[in-house]
Amino acid sequence: MTDTYEFSTGDNPKEERSTSTGSRSGEPTVLERLRKELSKKVERTEIFIDVPERPGISLRISPNISQHQMRSWRKNSGENTKNGFDPTKFACYVVGHTCTGIFIEDEEAVSAEGHRLSFASPEILEMTNTTRPIPECVQAFFGIDPHVEAAALTIMDAAGYGDEVEQVDPTTES
Repeated sequence: MTDTYEFSTGDNPKEERSTSTGSRSGEPTVLERLRKELSKKVERTEIFIDVPERPGISLRISPNISQHQMRSWRKNSGENTKNGFDPTKFACYVVGHTCTGIFIEDEEAVSAEGHRLSFASPEILEMTNTTRPIPECVQAFFGIDPHVEAAALTIMDAAGYGDEVEQVDPTTES
C-alpha cells in the first residue's frame, strides 16, 4: 500500500493526513471503504418516551428530523410573526410528527383494521375529544404542557441537535 503525507507548515490550516492510494493485499482501499460507508443511509434509532401523567402509556419516536422540517415547524409555531414563537406549539409539532406508534403496557395500540395509531388517527382524536392532531390532540394526550415540551427536548436530543462534534488532532495517538 502506498501512503502519502501532507504536513502543515503552520501557515497552512491543513493537518497531517495519510492518503492510501492502493492495496496489494486485496483489502479494500481507503477510497473503497469510504465509498461503502457513504453509500449507507444514516438514520437515528427509534426511541420510546413515557407519557408521565398516563402510567403505562409510551410513544415510539423516530428522531430523524431534517432542517426543512424544523424550519416548517418553527414557522407554523409563529416564528417571525406579530404574536411570536409559541414553544408549546412547536413541541407539539416535534412530538406529533415524530411519533410512529402508541403503546400501552408495552403493547402497540392499533385500529380495528390493524393500522398503527398516531395523533391523527380518528380513534385518538375521539379519545382526547379533539379535532386537530397538532397542537390540540398532542396537548390533550400529555395533559400537561411542560411534559410536551420535555418530550420534544428529549426527541431533539435523540435527533442529534444536542450533540457536540469534537475536534480531532490527527497528530496525537489514541
